[in-house]
Amino acid sequence: MTVTTGTLYIISAPSGAGKTSLVKALIDSEPRIRVSVSHTTRAIRPGEEDGVNYHFVSHETFSAMIERGEFLEHAQVFDNFYGTSQKWLEQTLAEGFDLILEIDWQGAQQVRKLMPQAKSVFILPPTQEALRHRLTNRGQDSAEIIERRMREAVSEMSHYVEYDYLVINDDFAHALSDLKAIFRANQLQASVQTQRHSGLLGELLV
Repeated sequence: MTVTTGTLYIISAPSGAGKTSLVKALIDSEPRIRVSVSHTTRAIRPGEEDGVNYHFVSHETFSAMIERGEFLEHAQVFDNFYGTSQKWLEQTLAEGFDLILEIDWQGAQQVRKLMPQAKSVFILPPTQEALRHRLTNRGQDSAEIIERRMREAVSEMSHYVEYDYLVINDDFAHALSDLKAIFRANQLQASVQTQRHSGLLGELLV
């Protein structure tokens, strides 16, 4: 059986836009999609699990990994660092899985330079008010941090023009449907289908 090489997807969004929930719902319904588990220096939050949500490491460990060239991309977000393991990414794509990188616009720029064939999606909230409401309802951050995240969100959202696809997360079910449509359309590209169904195509053209 021919193993089809997977497609790399970059998904970015400001904090509070609903990216994590949308991606989780997508992979729960699509067995051929995986999510890259990034390394980060930020503290683990309640309900998170090391190795599932992130690989939580110290600043010293992260710096050593940079020096060894282990990251495809890495970036600083607020006071913490995030990075994607290049070896794991390449292995997952080679096994035929589509792979999602949940990274910010800085990391996305790095990945595009190294892997220009990657597809990219930016998720936006319907309004700034909705974004503020979602950040506040988390109950995890102080008012000062929420204001900081709002200021950062405006800057982040200006980079949506660098992406291939734009999804507005106003209604969750609609946004999820849009996200699924992006993945399905790319899976049906002639180049992908030719690789996946080489045997059938060979028989049809005899």
